[in-house]
Order: sequence, then C-alpha cells, then structure tokens
Amino acid sequence: MTRTSRLPVIYVFGHKPCDISTCIASITTFFQEYLSAANGEDGTKKPDVILLKYDVGYTYIADTLHSRIEETFSTFGIKTLYQRTPTKTVPVNTNINISLQPQNSQHHDAHSVTSVQTSESSAELSNPALLYIGGENLTLINLLMTHGLSDVFSYDPSTNTAGLASGLSNRLLMRRYAAVQHARDADVFGILVGTLGVSSYLPLIRHIRALLTRHRKKSYTISVGKLNPSKLANFLEIECFVIVACPENSVIEAKEFLRPIITPFELEVALQSTPKWTGHYVLNFETLLAEVPEGMEIDKINSSENGVEEECEGDDQDTDRPLFSLVTGTYRQAKRYGTEEKPQLNGVSGPDSAVVLRNQDSAVAKVSDSAAAMFLGTRTYQGLETRIGEDAPSVLEQGRSGIARGYRDVDHKDE
Repeated sequence: MTRTSRLPVIYVFGHKPCDISTCIASITTFFQEYLSAANGEDGTKKPDVILLKYDVGYTYIADTLHSRIEETFSTFGIKTLYQRTPTKTVPVNTNINISLQPQNSQHHDAHSVTSVQTSESSAELSNPALLYIGGENLTLINLLMTHGLSDVFSYDPSTNTAGLASGLSNRLLMRRYAAVQHARDADVFGILVGTLGVSSYLPLIRHIRALLTRHRKKSYTISVGKLNPSKLANFLEIECFVIVACPENSVIEAKEFLRPIITPFELEVALQSTPKWTGHYVLNFETLLAEVPEGMEIDKINSSENGVEEECEGDDQDTDRPLFSLVTGTYRQAKRYGTEEKPQLNGVSGPDSAVVLRNQDSAVAKVSDSAAAMFLGTRTYQGLETRIGEDAPSVLEQGRSGIARGYRDVDHKDE
C-alpha cells in the first residue's frame, strides 16, 4: 500500500469470493503443464522462487492461500515468498517536514522481486517469478510494467482460470515507449498533480521542475482532480503532460487525450540525449528519487528553482542544430526556455521571440519566457477586441421582456 505523507490511514478491504480448493487445483494443473515444457526448445525455464501477490479483496484468505500454495509448489521444488498486506500506514515524519531525501523505499518495494533478490542469494534466485491472485486490473498492469524481466502468472477467481500474463507486458511497454518518443519532441510540459497525500510527492515535483529547467524546457504545474480529455484540452500550449499521482494510477492510456501523458520515470528517459531503456520500470516516488544521478544533488535542485543558471547537458553544442523526430520522421527546431538574454550589437537585449503581436492592431508586447504568450501569438483567433475609445456609445433602446417561449418587444406585443 502507498504510504501517506501527513495523516495515518486505516484500510478496510472488502471480501471478494474465492474458492480456495478450485484455486489450488487450477494453479496446480497449469504449472504441471508449464513445468513440463521448462528447459525446452521454447526457452522456458523453471522459476526458482515465486512471490505471491494478490488483490486486496482477497486479504482475508491470504494466509490460507499462501500455506496451500507453498505446499503445492514445494512438490515442484519451488520456493514461495509472501508478505502480508498492511492494514494501516503511519507517516514517518509527523511534523510534516518534507525534504528531498527519499524515505526508506523498502517499505513499498518489499513485495517486489528486486527486494527478494537482495535478501536472498542471487545464485538461488536466478529466475524469480510472480503469482498474482485476482482479475485483470491496474494492480496486475503495474506488476507487468515494473517486473517486465520476470514471468508473471495470474489466477482469476471469477473465471477460475490460470495462465501466463507476461505476454501483455511487451505490448504495454511498446505503447509506453511511443509516449516517450512524443515526449522527446515536446518543449512545453504540464506537471499534473493528481495527489496531495502520497508520501514524497512534493520532492518529486521539485525534482521534475529542476530536471526540465536543466534541459531548457518550460513547465506549468496544474492541480487536477479526475483526469478527462476535455479538462486537459484547455491547455493547448502544453505539448506533453507528466502525471504525479499514486503509483497505482500513474500509467494512463492517453488514446482519448489530445496530448500524451507520461510518468516521471518516462520523462527521465525522454530527456536523455540517447534514450536507454532496458525494461527496468519505476513507478514508486521514493525509488525514483533514490535513483537521482549525482549531477542532480539537493543544492543544484534548489539553485534551479531559484532561477540560477546552470550548465545543461548539450549547452556546449550548437543550439540551432535541428533534432530528428522518430514520430514524424522529420527534423524539428527545438525551443529553449530559461536561457539568459544576450546583448546584441545595437544595444537591444533579448531574442526576437520575446516580442510578440499583442492584438490585430499591430500593438506589440514583450513577454518574458512565456510559452503561453508565444502560443497565443500564433493563433488566428485571439479573443474579442475591446476597442476602448474607438467606437461611439450606442443609443439606449427598449429591449425585449418576458420568458423564452414568448418575448415581448416593440414589434410583438401581447394582444
């Protein structure tokens, strides 16, 4: 369960129906067929250890499930690991002192295969796997995303079917990689704050802002509730959104949205000069902050927020060099925000893009590094013109009165 940042939380889980005997029989039958093909020509290998995961609706029978599953897998020579789902969470810092130092990430990662490998010998756990009890939901999707290098098996009590769910992870990762490529073409980002209670969400927002500033990208922070396409379509100047929400709800399929929505981890991959994605995927805030490189320590993050100029990756290269887009297959000219205005020979400072057309009467205004104002200058319709002092006031006339079904005016009076 995700730890909160301020208030203690007590969880009350429901009771989803599950026949334990049918569950064990279906899992046993499936693994007998699966292990018969282990070490065969298709490259299937027998897992050394299986980590039991389940939907929170089956917490009430989790202990019984684990004991029965452990007894079943012991006959196959496979170890079974399991950790109870906590029924309450207590914030570590009750003083609400938010710092950039991440909390102990093992609180959230105790259920992951990575933490299992660190607690056990790597020789013994060379091929770990996961077994998930529950239907196809966000929990299963997140497991597939974060454990793309391990086999994930699932059993759905509603259909009494067991199978290998890892085949879905390739398609999920390909869709996420396409979103990363769209983010590489973006220069203006919107940081969607979808949570105010998850631990370490404030340090993560500061980290994202500093990261975008270092790469000369423009960012806007937007506090939203439930996401919908109509709400985000109001921000046309934003080219890509970064969602900061509970890890359970961070992976959003943006088919209906006008702009792509990515996670903070995908943003870090997109901002790399040469993107490298080995299948490792991180959704947890504290784990992501723990992997901040040495070039982004706390003092540099604070200086970026205060507007202090820092050396950015690629500053020594030609800023006018076009970039190739894998989405459009063409070259594009990247915009750079947050750069210092260099004085020109004629004594006028600032780039040409700092002066934009204010209205249709050729009035100009100078904007200071505003992506929204630059976008407004490119729009055909920029709103109604006030024309103050240009038109004579009109003569007062008697208007219509009545209700919508029958207005009364000078030409149409009641008989």
